[in-house]
Amino acid sequence: MNSSDFASGEQTTALPFPKLAQKITCSIGPKLTAYIASMKDLRALDRRIESAAALYKSAEERLRFAYIVVKTLAEHEHAAVVQAWLTGLNPELDNRVPTRLLREGDLEKVGPEILGAVRAFVPEG
Repeated sequence: MNSSDFASGEQTTALPFPKLAQKITCSIGPKLTAYIASMKDLRALDRRIESAAALYKSAEERLRFAYIVVKTLAEHEHAAVVQAWLTGLNPELDNRVPTRLLREGDLEKVGPEILGAVRAFVPEG
């Protein structure tokens, strides 16, 4: 798998935030989406989607990156497997949980690690 196999970053960057939030919420559910964005409750996420209000930059970057990961995994696996991958201990990430890294980690550092774990998980070809 090479970088061209990942969901297009250009498409993700071009998506308006409300559309991106709706897509990722449909893929992984509102609780995981709100968790990654460091939102305290689901209503805050819903308000952001409905009003098209911008998130603080870090949360939007995390959700955009998470969407690339989710979309890439979803091209190869069912939704339940994608959610399990995101929430389970991952041996490729030194038994850390991907969603926690997405929420709390420095994306400059953990982003490549997460993409490496995706590469290791997704079948070649």
